[in-house]
Amino acid sequence: MASKEGAAGQAFGPVLAAVATMQGNVSRTDKAHAHEFLEKFQKSIEAWTITHEMLQSPNVPVEAKLFAATTLKGKIIFDLDQLPAQSVVALRDSVLSLLVAFAAGPRPIQTQLCVSLASLAIQMIEWKDVLATVGSVLGGSAGDCVLEFLRILPEEVTEGRKINLSEDELTMRTKELLEDNAEQVMHLLIQYSQSSPAASKNPRLLDCITSWMREIPASRIVDSPLMDVILKALDDDGSFDSAVDSMCTIYRDTREVDDSLPIIQALYPRIMSLRPKIAETAEAEDTDAYRGITRIFAEAGEAWVVLIARVPSEFRGLVEAVLECCARDWERDAISITFAFWFELKQYVTLERYAESRIVFNDVFSKLVDIMIKHLEYPRPEEGETDLFGGDREQEEKFRHFRHSMGDVLKDCCAVIGVTECLTKAYHVIQQWVSKYASQSTDAHVPNWQELEAPLFSLRAMGRMVDPEENAVLTQVIPLIVQIPNQEKVRFQAIMALARYTEWTAQHPETLEAQLNYVISGFQHSSVEVVQAAALAFKFLGTDCQKLLGGHITQLHSFYESVLDKLKPTSQEEVTEGVAAVVAVQPLDKIYETMKMFCDPIMARIMNLANNAKDEQGQRAVADHLQLITIFILVVNPCVSSGEQNPAVKYCGEILPIMSTIAMNFTSSTPILERICRCWRNMIICYRTAMTPLLPALAQSLASGFEASREGCFLWATDAVVREFSDGAEYVDPSTSHAVFQFYEQQAVAFLRTLNDLAPENLPDVIEDFFRLSSDAVRFYPKECITSSLAMPIFSAALSALTLQQIDPLIATLHYYHDLFSFAFDKPAVSGFTTTDGKPYANPPEIREAVKQLIGSQGQVLTQRILTGMMFTFPGECFPDASGVLMSLFELMPQDAGAWVQSTLQMLPAGTMKAGEAERLLKGISDKVQSGETRKIRVLLQDFTNSYRRRNVAPREGLGRLEATRFRFSG
Repeated sequence: MASKEGAAGQAFGPVLAAVATMQGNVSRTDKAHAHEFLEKFQKSIEAWTITHEMLQSPNVPVEAKLFAATTLKGKIIFDLDQLPAQSVVALRDSVLSLLVAFAAGPRPIQTQLCVSLASLAIQMIEWKDVLATVGSVLGGSAGDCVLEFLRILPEEVTEGRKINLSEDELTMRTKELLEDNAEQVMHLLIQYSQSSPAASKNPRLLDCITSWMREIPASRIVDSPLMDVILKALDDDGSFDSAVDSMCTIYRDTREVDDSLPIIQALYPRIMSLRPKIAETAEAEDTDAYRGITRIFAEAGEAWVVLIARVPSEFRGLVEAVLECCARDWERDAISITFAFWFELKQYVTLERYAESRIVFNDVFSKLVDIMIKHLEYPRPEEGETDLFGGDREQEEKFRHFRHSMGDVLKDCCAVIGVTECLTKAYHVIQQWVSKYASQSTDAHVPNWQELEAPLFSLRAMGRMVDPEENAVLTQVIPLIVQIPNQEKVRFQAIMALARYTEWTAQHPETLEAQLNYVISGFQHSSVEVVQAAALAFKFLGTDCQKLLGGHITQLHSFYESVLDKLKPTSQEEVTEGVAAVVAVQPLDKIYETMKMFCDPIMARIMNLANNAKDEQGQRAVADHLQLITIFILVVNPCVSSGEQNPAVKYCGEILPIMSTIAMNFTSSTPILERICRCWRNMIICYRTAMTPLLPALAQSLASGFEASREGCFLWATDAVVREFSDGAEYVDPSTSHAVFQFYEQQAVAFLRTLNDLAPENLPDVIEDFFRLSSDAVRFYPKECITSSLAMPIFSAALSALTLQQIDPLIATLHYYHDLFSFAFDKPAVSGFTTTDGKPYANPPEIREAVKQLIGSQGQVLTQRILTGMMFTFPGECFPDASGVLMSLFELMPQDAGAWVQSTLQMLPAGTMKAGEAERLLKGISDKVQSGETRKIRVLLQDFTNSYRRRNVAPREGLGRLEATRFRFSG
């Protein structure tokens, strides 16, 4: 006996050592080696025996046994074909015996073993008496395991574990395991619940009831003794959460209210009898119980919201219960559960057909506004404490997010009871504070500022709902806001509120000066947040009130120069957007000099910063100021007649040489180069063919910049040139269009040289930008691109790019293939493409044939790269595009594509495919080709590659747990 135990221990010794390494305080390298070893172990044939030995050995630590149970589950789901067919029954019996051995826990191991047994039950089609077998083996000695298995079975069947069964087999097995057993399971659950008082409160029983509601209709549960079990379980702390889940799952089945009216009528009084629990749990300050009782009422409201809108008087009690949950939420922890209900109710009662309900619930939504404004208040710190959240930054962030969600509820209230009433409520709260505390306030001390800040936030939140023509409340509120004291958070919120109402201000110019002065004074505040708020508010004032400010350009310039250097980059951009909007409305003959007035000092700063940019921080400052120039180009876009010089382009011509010089002086600074290229790209996009005079110089700068730096941003900017000056574009003459294509070829040659010098993994961004550029080149210059001598080298370069594992360059490359291949068809997938004379593009036969020749020469390698990428390396997000490219191959040359797939499958490592798997795939493809259903091949390929990857490449479960701290197990 001792020798056998020693042999077994020797077999799983390396596994235990690796598990210990994963959990130990060792080097990252050691953990990586252990991780790799365990991944290989989980997919090996030996794992079948070793996991059983580990689970049966008394000397294996419980964490390692959990790993063994998780591994066994993965083997059953993915690798059952590794076992001889005659061994599967023995495996089932072994898992049952392991469940008996772990009858007392730990529960995580029980759960993994139950999932294993459920997965076996699904796959063992010949096993017809599943429940009887499990009940007879486990019922006497491992009763809780029976409940755990019953809970898991519906989840495993319906939530789609990737079991190796056909759709027909899975449908049949689902019926046998769930539908045919539903009535029997219900009787078992009732019997168990009545077996003892403890059984009726067992949370596993309730979890089991919830799980089987996938098959057992809610009406059967409500009419059975199980309904009493659920309701009584709400009185027990141990079963409360599970009972709440059961209740809310019943609601899910009653959402079709017309079909479920008898159930709802039976449930409603029983739910309303729980309303006293709202006050009880609130007074006891039982957070978890309060969240649970809030869920019961809020989710009932969500499910039955149509009925509430139809017969509001009958369901008013439920709405009031949800309101009470909001009002009593002392920790503001449960209230978020109600937000979806308020939104849904708003959606219905604002419809004309439910106008009566809107009146009935008017007072409820009115009270909801008061509750929300109160809940918006910041907490009051403890005596002597200055930090509002006691240093808990996570809690502070949670509160910030929570406030914005509450702002959405306030918008819902505006929609129901009207903007005027909601604004008035906030105004009255502000007035109350002013009457109480304004006289006591100083810059150093603002008493109870939380009561002032909250209604200001609510005004800001409701701003989107307020019409710019509103005249009832804002004419009183805005003058009050600009007198708000200087406390940091209050001042911040006041400025942010003003920023929300700048469209209203544009309609009420008499209020602009006071607001502008209040916002501009915020730039002098000691708080960084207040300064940032002032910058944002100025942006919106400039944008929305640009015409009102158009005559104050000199004063704006003085202000801009005085604050710019004091601001953070984001705030610099926002203030720049504000002043650029005012520059944009200047008379056409003033645009150039005004743009020069604002931009020349920025260019002077850029040159000065560039001369002193000795480190990354200095280069970042150059890049940030370049972005300010880009903002002017984006915003200042004057309307100029054809043939007339664009004043903004005139200014661009002055700064283009300076930017080119900076680019060549900083060829290793990505931030600077990206900002310069962004500026150039936007010059093309904003001014389009007006940039034609600058095109030669710009093209030369882009070409020189890419060759010197090998940065993809130059290709990104080139793409804008290709699109705007393509063959057939409006106002572009053929010679210019031809020159642009030659420019693209020049960039392509530089790219190919770069790819020849460096491995693709060192150029992911450059590859992405090049193939996005090439996609557009193919779409806008199809004949030139496809017949070019560069067509084959670019096609081959794309094959190299498919070896990458990053999403963006892969998708760009796959899109290039998709666009290229579309020209092998009669109608290319190029939306809206026209020829020079404005006619729809007709794809000539010689172009179609040229694309097919490209594919024919490289199709084998392309198929191999895409298929193996889907099986091994591609991120999941690439699968639709990858399979789409394969689909094009099958549509164009189905026989060849089938042969290429077959050749690729023959290259896969031995033992990685199930018996007959390749043959089934190839037969399925052949059948689809012969029947003309080539589109369905895409599904076959995706299913095959997904299955292969899950079995052979994707990590199995359990390893992440080992890297975490030790589990605490309980029976």
